[in-house]
Amino acid sequence: MEASKWIAAAASIWIQCSCGASYAFGIYSPILKSTQGYDQSTLDTISVFKDIGANAGILSGLLFSAVCRSGGRAPPRFLRGPWVVHAAGAVQCFVGYSFLWLAVTGAIPRPHVAVVCLFMFLAAHAQTFFNTANVVTAVQNFPAYSGTVVGIMKGFLGLSGAVLIQVYQTLFAGKPTTFLLMLAVVPTLLSLILMFLVRVHHTASTAHEKTYLNGFSLISMIVAAYIMFLIILENIFIFSPWMRALTLTILFLMLSSPLHVAIKAHKHDLKKLSPLPSLKSPLIKGNESTKPEETNDFVANGTELHKATTSEPILDAGDELNLVQAMRTLSFWLLFVAMLCGMGSGLATINNISQIGESLGYTAGERSTLVSLWSIWNFLGRFGAGFISDILLHKKGWARPLFMTLTLAAMTAGHIIIGSGFPGNLYVGSVLVGICYGSQWSLMPTITSEIFGVQHMGTIFNTIAIASPLGSYILSVRVIGYIYDEESGVDNSCAGTHCFMLSFFILAAVSLFGFLVALALLVKTRGVYARIVRRRMLA
Repeated sequence: MEASKWIAAAASIWIQCSCGASYAFGIYSPILKSTQGYDQSTLDTISVFKDIGANAGILSGLLFSAVCRSGGRAPPRFLRGPWVVHAAGAVQCFVGYSFLWLAVTGAIPRPHVAVVCLFMFLAAHAQTFFNTANVVTAVQNFPAYSGTVVGIMKGFLGLSGAVLIQVYQTLFAGKPTTFLLMLAVVPTLLSLILMFLVRVHHTASTAHEKTYLNGFSLISMIVAAYIMFLIILENIFIFSPWMRALTLTILFLMLSSPLHVAIKAHKHDLKKLSPLPSLKSPLIKGNESTKPEETNDFVANGTELHKATTSEPILDAGDELNLVQAMRTLSFWLLFVAMLCGMGSGLATINNISQIGESLGYTAGERSTLVSLWSIWNFLGRFGAGFISDILLHKKGWARPLFMTLTLAAMTAGHIIIGSGFPGNLYVGSVLVGICYGSQWSLMPTITSEIFGVQHMGTIFNTIAIASPLGSYILSVRVIGYIYDEESGVDNSCAGTHCFMLSFFILAAVSLFGFLVALALLVKTRGVYARIVRRRMLA
């Protein structure tokens, strides 16, 4: 099959399905804690380095910009394209998780905590390279439906934790050390096999794109529903090995179906598309972009826009700002702080979900179920926020930051529910927090592309994503870990609602503050979104 943006999308989906190992931390964190003799604060410190690695994607953004440009400082042709970013991620994934596997199995002497933190960072950092290559390529291939494609890519990344856990429970049940080895091998091989298919294609946007993107969306919803159905059945019945093998085979068949959609869409393109690029598309080709209209606020200079004065740039829909220019705007910092509150508190929840369940008397199976279900809620937030916000932006003119304010308000309620400690609270609270946390990962990159442009999108949204591990460090180590250790006994364990109650009331207050900041961003960018709506009405 000839390469196309649809084949690139299918390949990206498969890579996304395998690279979300950071969301399965709850599976192997108990064995890491027990074999290395860690207390809860130490384990939380390691989890923060995981979060930093999985979210601090500045290097991946810079690398993507460097290898996907053309002209003046373009790299040699054989070093161009997103495949370079995938390859860099594959190396880090293999090295990081292999070291953790060696440490847990005792194949090497017990390493210092700082060394474990380093390799945990490296293992998780691979995710940012896979994610950046897939998301930014998808946005450049489908600029008219950026919210939808970001939701699809981020949604499958959110599902990947549940997919990996299904593989673990079928093939390596009760062997978390083998699971670590699988995390080192599977994402590495899959990305190396598929990376040359993920390419930027400068083709015209057409009306039928939404139909086939909806096909990808439908597949993701079916996969999510199927996994949730399996999780429910696994808590009611005991699956025999052949039943687990059958359900895993069906899951793999479902995950292969994006190829069918991609082939149909590609054949449709061959019949309908003109080879000429669309003049209305905001795609950037290499290092060149369509020169925006000059205004009194900006003057064009090469591929960058420079403010005519030294004050904060006045943003306009379609402006292309680099990282430094974006950081000079109030909108950048409002988005950063909102993400620090939303993503940070969400990560603090998933990093401690096993310990929360243990303190409340949940069984090991129930805690594993909570980790799997988190992936489903995370997916629903990532997919739903992008898909719904696209529809309402196109049809109703509702600005995307509005959805950020609503999800942060709902996240506040979720933290209060988890902190309350009533029976079943962790199931109810994790649904709210998981969906709202996932929503931030879909909304933030899309808002970034709409406010600051797509040329430096990878670098800018990965810089904003640093807010996630920063918030997680403050809330996981300095709040949850500290309070838990104060409440625990000499054996570093704690039982009862008091173990995490105060921590989650603090997280609720943080999420409420994030809601107020997102509300300020909504007001600040109302002019930008008004112009976006007008342009789309005229398109």
